[in-house]
Amino acid sequence: QVQLVESGGGVVQTGGSLRLSCTASRRAFGNYAMGWFRQAPGKGREFVATLGGANVFSSYASFAKGRFTISRDNAKATGYLQMNYLTPEDTGVYFCAARSRTGRAGSSEDDYDHWGQGTQVTVST
Repeated sequence: QVQLVESGGGVVQTGGSLRLSCTASRRAFGNYAMGWFRQAPGKGREFVATLGGANVFSSYASFAKGRFTISRDNAKATGYLQMNYLTPEDTGVYFCAARSRTGRAGSSEDDYDHWGQGTQVTVST
């Protein structure tokens, strides 16, 4: 029912920054917990960060903590992932996700029921 579209990916050098955006088709997105996941070639989708709809909860993967910041602007039905100090290990397709069900969203893909198509992030050496 709600569509998510990621943008902001691209190619950056090691140490650079990117800000990913996740735009939702409905402002009900503001009621949903959201998360970011990423997938490197040949690897499974891994958790990056999550944020509650009312900014009451946030959590980060260990590799993201201190470098990445998840945020949202519910008036714009948009979520963000600010990524700093990027390394080649951060290369992958980044997906935005949302949970429309009640309850807390965590680090599992199964916690989310809406997904974007992903945006490519490539960090060069």
